[in-house]
Amino acid sequence: MPAPTMTPEQRAAALEKARIVRAKRSEITNKISMGLTKPKDVLKKVDDPVIGRMKVKSFISAIPGYGKVKTEKTMEELGIPTDRRLQGLGSKQMQNLIEKLS
Repeated sequence: MPAPTMTPEQRAAALEKARIVRAKRSEITNKISMGLTKPKDVLKKVDDPVIGRMKVKSFISAIPGYGKVKTEKTMEELGIPTDRRLQGLGSKQMQNLIEKLS
């Protein structure tokens, strides 16, 4: 299926919206990595589209003490696929993730 044709204005608006969303996600991961925000508090806001569409892998790796290997091991233990987004987690997966990160 080909990409829809967009006017230059629509394209510019879409690019700006994407830039804003990326900036907000970056801000959230920076706050987590600096310890200003607890991961559990972020997971409570998973209904927010900016947070909900964040990849679980990038969320976990932002937590201090979690590098690439520990992140992948944690996701494997919890049965979370590597390409899953936060809003795509089942209730049991979400509960297990909260318990693991607490």
